[in-house]
Amino acid sequence: MNTSTTQAHLKAVPENYTAAPGVDKLPALINIENFSLSYDKQPVLESLSLPVYKNHINTLIGPSGCGKSSLLNSIIRLTDYHDNAKLEGSINIEGKNILETSTDLLSLRQNIGMVFQKPMPFPMSIRKNFELPLKEQGVKKRDELDSKIETALKDVGLWDEVSSRLDKSAVQLSGGQQQRLCIARALALQPKALLMDEPCSALDPIATKTIEELILKLKGKYTILIVTHNLSQAKRIADYVAFMWYHQGRGKMIEHNHADVIFNNPSNPTTLAYVQGLTE
Repeated sequence: MNTSTTQAHLKAVPENYTAAPGVDKLPALINIENFSLSYDKQPVLESLSLPVYKNHINTLIGPSGCGKSSLLNSIIRLTDYHDNAKLEGSINIEGKNILETSTDLLSLRQNIGMVFQKPMPFPMSIRKNFELPLKEQGVKKRDELDSKIETALKDVGLWDEVSSRLDKSAVQLSGGQQQRLCIARALALQPKALLMDEPCSALDPIATKTIEELILKLKGKYTILIVTHNLSQAKRIADYVAFMWYHQGRGKMIEHNHADVIFNNPSNPTTLAYVQGLTE
């Protein structure tokens, strides 16, 4: 795409553009309304609204730097670790605004699991990777711990591969196994939703296929919000897609709809240019 065409597409996104609050009358486990985020008074996200539909695969796409990961971090309040973060608007989970100071962060992070771009197993045994968060949530009995560990590993298809070496270091696993372990560790806490920040970007095609099949298997039981730069992946797994862009350095929600609409008949020309690979 030449520069003039790109600029025309950028101008198609008005200064005060806000995507429609929802495309379907479905229950939203997470409902983000008029949300803005800034660090050190520098805007990162502006006036963003998005329903994350319950028990569906919701996908965020858009260029690097438009704030997709920042949005995920806001949902589980990792923004609290930045002294000068300012969050405005609301992020409602089952009707409760988790931006309120009264929010129990331990409970929030139990209910909303997070899987990061790079697999992050704890540098300890496979068993202790589960025991640490489970004990933090009050699970103490040996038989209950063992049951939850086995169930979570079976849920991600990893039990048969690691059951004989639970006391071996988790970092000895392959990259794909480590990522499935991290997903299993989140599932062991019985969350209501999983946030996934490019969970396959560090994996080879075979491991990526395994993770995608796992995500599809989890649909219906968990609400999933996944960030991906891989448009082919989004086409394969997404029920709903939200497209983000940046305007004057601020991430904005441009369009949200069924995956087939976003990829085949989007309403905004910037969305069309992006999904056709004509812009970055």
